[in-house]
Amino acid sequence: MIVAAQQGILAIFNDCVAGREAEFEEWFQGEHLQERIAVPGFLFGRRHQAISGSCGYFNFYVVESPAVLTSKPYLERLDHPTPMTRKVMSEIFINMNRTLCHRMLRRGAFRGAFAVTARFNEVPDISALTARAEVLVKDTSVASCEIWRAVDRAGQPVSMEEKLRGGDKKIEACLMVDTLRQADAEAVGARLAKDFTGADVGVFRVLCQISQGD
Repeated sequence: MIVAAQQGILAIFNDCVAGREAEFEEWFQGEHLQERIAVPGFLFGRRHQAISGSCGYFNFYVVESPAVLTSKPYLERLDHPTPMTRKVMSEIFINMNRTLCHRMLRRGAFRGAFAVTARFNEVPDISALTARAEVLVKDTSVASCEIWRAVDRAGQPVSMEEKLRGGDKKIEACLMVDTLRQADAEAVGARLAKDFTGADVGVFRVLCQISQGD
């Protein structure tokens, strides 16, 4: 499967204040996912929890195009957070890394139960990432591979939600690999850490997902 580059990705990596996990889950499952997928142009969202790596949680959303992520309906949500969102953003979310991306490539027809991410703070060799994805997806233990590239940040507004968090870090690119089993994900993670020494590699289990119309 080849997915057109015009599709957008919102990539989020974060941690949760220790001892506040129950509130974090109540907000995410009880309010946030449904709110986001209701925004026009949002197609799919998926949550993950870390098995290994530098952050505890990873989630991403697929949107019709990167323009959705700066659209008026979405910015209205970001600038008018609910009371629970205000609490979570100001008290519970920490180490927030949030990047608007376009999806450059997707190989594979499936989604897996585990995900490996190799995220880059500097622009990587995209051709090398593409070559690695083409090799990985030939393995039957790999469900799919995607490459995301940050969109131009010029003109991106700082939302009320970001202000409540105290500012967000950004990445330049990410390779995400879905696998069927944990052992396969850990093997892919080890390979990517060796091949791309500048990457921050994490291995995650999928918690849940939601699609438009669910």
